[in-house]
Amino acid sequence: MNKKQKKMLIRIIISSVLMGLLFIAYKVLGPDDKPYSLGIIKEPFWFILYMIPYVIIGYDILKKAFKGIIKGRPFDENFLMAVATVGAIVIALIKKSGDYTEAIAVMLFYQIGELFQSYAVGKSRRNISNLMDIRPDYANVEKDGKIEKVSPDEVSVSDIIIVYPGEKIPIDGIIEEGDSTLNTSALTGESLPKDVNVGDEVISGCINLTGVLKIRTTKEFGESTVSKILELVESSSSNKSKSEAFISRFAKIYTPAVVISALCLAIIPPLFLILVGKSPMWGEWIYRALTFLVISCPCALVISIPLSFFAGLGGASKEGILIKGSNYLESLSKTKYVVFDKTGTLTKGVFNVNCVHHNTMDESKLLEYAAHCESASSHPISISLKNAYGKEIDVSRVSDIKEISGHGITAKVDEINIAAGNEKLMESLGLEYKSCHKNGTIVHMAVDDEYAGHIVISDEVKPDSKEAIEKLKKAGVKKTVMLTGDLEKVGKEVADTLGVDEVYGNLLPADKVAKVEELIKNKDKKEVLAFVGDGINDAPVLARADIGIAMGALGSDAAIEAADVVLMDDNPIKIAQAIKISRKCIRIVYENICFALIIKFACLILGAFGIANMWVAIFADVGVMVIAVLNAIRALSTKNTL
Repeated sequence: MNKKQKKMLIRIIISSVLMGLLFIAYKVLGPDDKPYSLGIIKEPFWFILYMIPYVIIGYDILKKAFKGIIKGRPFDENFLMAVATVGAIVIALIKKSGDYTEAIAVMLFYQIGELFQSYAVGKSRRNISNLMDIRPDYANVEKDGKIEKVSPDEVSVSDIIIVYPGEKIPIDGIIEEGDSTLNTSALTGESLPKDVNVGDEVISGCINLTGVLKIRTTKEFGESTVSKILELVESSSSNKSKSEAFISRFAKIYTPAVVISALCLAIIPPLFLILVGKSPMWGEWIYRALTFLVISCPCALVISIPLSFFAGLGGASKEGILIKGSNYLESLSKTKYVVFDKTGTLTKGVFNVNCVHHNTMDESKLLEYAAHCESASSHPISISLKNAYGKEIDVSRVSDIKEISGHGITAKVDEINIAAGNEKLMESLGLEYKSCHKNGTIVHMAVDDEYAGHIVISDEVKPDSKEAIEKLKKAGVKKTVMLTGDLEKVGKEVADTLGVDEVYGNLLPADKVAKVEELIKNKDKKEVLAFVGDGINDAPVLARADIGIAMGALGSDAAIEAADVVLMDDNPIKIAQAIKISRKCIRIVYENICFALIIKFACLILGAFGIANMWVAIFADVGVMVIAVLNAIRALSTKNTL
């Protein structure tokens, strides 16, 4: 509990004690026309005494209401509380009843509700802060053999930093020396530690558990993973959902409407009674109008709906699922189509050379040419060819490298023309190629302008991919689709293994966008299509889909920027979990809306007919708000979402 909350709690306790003592004292020492009263203290003094706890508990509400009137924005909950309680006090003065307890109780319970709401929001924020407490305080930079502790903002690219056991990795980089185990739970939600060695890429925000690591930084702090994550979390609450926008618009119309209704309730019935020759009963109808005002306060909706979304975003963050705003959380709940990129999303993206089919050239020589031709590329297939070659590549032998998008690469190796790519590349060179009976990615090779054979490379399916597809279908997803740049038969084999409904192969990045647009056009407008990818070539599709989901903290920056949801690890099961979390959150939002409106309108009708008194009004306002806030906090829990 912070200082402000502690101060409010003290005010509540003091006001409650004083109100209780005055209530008892009034019964004993009040006007002599009351039962059991000694008649020692006269009526005017009771007003002064009762105003002490009223001012203690309500001075800030009165102050805010006055400021709202001055600024021309009077219609808020502070105005409603001020008018209702001051009105109740005026009625008690006119009637000389000495019953100021209701006015104090309304203000007291309202403040209790506000304190509870403040604590609940604070708890949600603390949960998110604790989950995402990954911002490093310093970095140990090695300079001239000495270690200097500096702010992470002062570290440049290619600086050497030292991370000791128990410290957070401050900036993304590559391990130069040492091996260790990392705690990545704050980033990925995965409790199992990760082993790292020399040459491994590590990201900021992870905690070093065992050995000392010497890391060469690859990014500045502002571009590192930890900065991007913190930026996502901090900005997520600014993207409002349709439900939140509706509640904001509703409150702006609803509040002045109920104030006008309360005025009508206070004036029209008495005037009608005068016209028919009866007593107007002004006090009775004004009391009903004031009760009507207290009941009408929209606190339960205005507070609980944003809190539900905030808690939902926090619960998702705990599981390593970063959602960029409550608008995306709401859209995610309506997901009926999930479209996957294949490589790195449903498969590991770790390619291995399975076999080499050659014509007259030696197998090792064909691999040598392929590895040198692909030497400048960082594509997973290029890496697999270089790994299969297994020797150091002499880049001085390579010249005239040209990468042809969706086709392959041409280059000169030892002044010999080399081409490595798919069938389209061979066709563009006018060369006849041989098809391969094996499944996998086929890299056709041309050496010295003649077809020389092909290399079969295959990717491994992630162990959780099949279960991920099953969970999506159980979660109510109507159709799963896979898009790949590989041959359609390769994609179909993977799709059949996993249970994916449709597959489209031989797609360039632009073709993937076109296919997603086609799928969006053919679906119902109320249904949402999500695209899941991880590579830089997926960025255009991620941006075009209704919801873009980027896989993995180590996915490309472009994919993470374009995505609406970022999964901090590469486990595709998290997609179904994200959908379930969003649906639970939206269900809670609708529960709160229905509950609050039903109770409000029922009590408003009872208040208008004089059946509900100020105590019922307190429940309709504060009681409903507390119940709604308690319900909203449930969105923080992610149990039964996996």
